[in-house]
Amino acid sequence: MSQNPYAQNLDRNPANHQPLTPLTLLERAAQVFPDHPAVIHGNTRYTYRAFWQRARRLASALARHGIGKGDTVSVMLSNTPAMLEAHFGVPMTKAVLHSINTRLDAAVIAFQLDHAEARVVIVDREFSAVMKEALARAKAQPLVIDYDDPDYPADAPYPKGERIGSQDYEAFVASGDPEFAWAMPDDEWDAISLNYTSGTTGNPKGVVYHHRGAALMAYSNTIHAGLGRHPVYLWTLPMFHCNGWCFPWTLALQAGTHVCLRWVRAKAMYDAIADHGVTHLCGAPVVMATLINAEETERRAFAQTVTFSTAAAPPPESVLAAMAEAGFSVTHLYGLTETYGPAVVNEWKTAWDGLEGAAKATRKARQGVRYAALEGLAVLDPQTMTPVPADGETMGEVMFRGNIVMKGYLKNKAATDEAFAGGWFHSGDLGVMHPDGYIQLKDRSKDIIISGGENISSIEVEDALYKHPAIAACGVVARADEKWGETPVAFVELKPGRQASAEEIIAHCRNHLAAFKCPRHVFFVEIPKTSTGKIQKFRLREMARTL
Repeated sequence: MSQNPYAQNLDRNPANHQPLTPLTLLERAAQVFPDHPAVIHGNTRYTYRAFWQRARRLASALARHGIGKGDTVSVMLSNTPAMLEAHFGVPMTKAVLHSINTRLDAAVIAFQLDHAEARVVIVDREFSAVMKEALARAKAQPLVIDYDDPDYPADAPYPKGERIGSQDYEAFVASGDPEFAWAMPDDEWDAISLNYTSGTTGNPKGVVYHHRGAALMAYSNTIHAGLGRHPVYLWTLPMFHCNGWCFPWTLALQAGTHVCLRWVRAKAMYDAIADHGVTHLCGAPVVMATLINAEETERRAFAQTVTFSTAAAPPPESVLAAMAEAGFSVTHLYGLTETYGPAVVNEWKTAWDGLEGAAKATRKARQGVRYAALEGLAVLDPQTMTPVPADGETMGEVMFRGNIVMKGYLKNKAATDEAFAGGWFHSGDLGVMHPDGYIQLKDRSKDIIISGGENISSIEVEDALYKHPAIAACGVVARADEKWGETPVAFVELKPGRQASAEEIIAHCRNHLAAFKCPRHVFFVEIPKTSTGKIQKFRLREMARTL
């Protein structure tokens, strides 16, 4: 038998094989659409030509400081032009971008700076106080650069903090060469960014992304968010969250316009949508609530339909209807930090448009199918690693496999090996597989409530609660019970101006759930959320133990 002819003299070489990276997307946009608006931030406007030059200047200045492959550049920035520039300028030096959650306390920031071995920190003056404390706690001694936003609102609710760095960001960028010979990654597997998990128990884990995954996410986001030529994207999703679901890199693919937004406020969002012709935005359900609950004086009319991509819990039917009435089309996504943000999309089929209420809502409640860049999505028995029956009822663990799964956890082999056991990424989410291949989450493995030997999905109970017209947000957790082991309790936040009693809400649940699944107690509180709008179940569990 002769050797495979397709393996003979057909080797990789620089002419036919280059590493995938999102950096070339900005280069192309600057070459093809140099005068198209790239960034809008307050009174600041600049084109793709200027965006490309500023990113190269930043890379040049970092390289002159000795930053290169294997180094970490940490940034604590809001959704501003500097954050966009960092997403390109830092990896142009082969270094890794570490975006810090701006809501973290000094102790956690200090841990991240040390764990990441930060060589440079770029910090917005809004966050200088907490960063100053973090640096005092940390062993790392990075170069600190102050970002003094020239468009910081005069009526800002948070005043600028003091300068804590040895250099000013604009001066640092200006010192760089706009024609800097930036570097492609040596390998598309090379790290491009570092994002830490929330760390609700113990220290957070550092999730490492690679250039290949970032590039593939740019293509997939373009497809699944429906980004046509020159989209206008409003930054309501924090860029520190999974690198803004990779949208800082994505927009370059279609030469879109970034509309920066420092704080998510109803009037500012409506003004941006109306004034700049925003076509797309992303965010947690809390952003939708801000839009649909806005006062009439905060709203603005706009002609276009705006695509809103949201993750976390599926939006209730009432929210989807209110969003549609306000001019928004909602796309439901699901993913984790470890999957570069969204990796699953509720791919809506036109045949479902004509379904009646309950049947339609059932399909909208599902997380969906894999992103185009994800090679495998399954619901498996975590013990046997075999697929559960696709019956929409049998629960297993949702698992991922593909090029938009993280490299692993930085300096944490044990956690990496555990996460990748059996050749799949274990999400920790429990779900079912429907006969048509769509998955639906039922709970986090740690959030399943076992009452009297029966499994209760907190998500199922929350879905019932959200059908009550007075409830704005809710969370259901287990509370120890001498008789049943544990029982569900509900924490409820009411809509402004609405009232409801605990008895009324429990009665409402009984109309939608089996009696044993209904919450035994209802507590009215302001629901604790993360900076990205996710409900903090661990805090609700703590509250349940003390109430």
